[in-house]
Amino acid sequence: MFQPAASLTFGNARTVLDAGLQAIADGQDRIDFAGTKAADSSAVAVLLAWRRAAAARGAALTFANLPDGLRSLIALYDVAALLDVDAAGLPPPASRTDLPHH
Repeated sequence: MFQPAASLTFGNARTVLDAGLQAIADGQDRIDFAGTKAADSSAVAVLLAWRRAAAARGAALTFANLPDGLRSLIALYDVAALLDVDAAGLPPPASRTDLPHH
């Protein structure tokens, strides 16, 4: 099972992205974030790219042990459904009362 580095931030996102893409090409279907302690918004982009790569191969891809900070970013950007991590303990999207209703 592929495990990203202890941090997944702008500084190493390309390297981690490439390593994950290689793991997916090699048939990995699960990425475990148990050792990842720091993540920023570039991590969300990396997860989306991995998901696209797996889908292009017709393969499933799951994410395990997402750190709280990364789960918060996924919720903030409202991409939980795209990453299929709804069951990973993410809070539901906040209700927006400032949007016009039809």
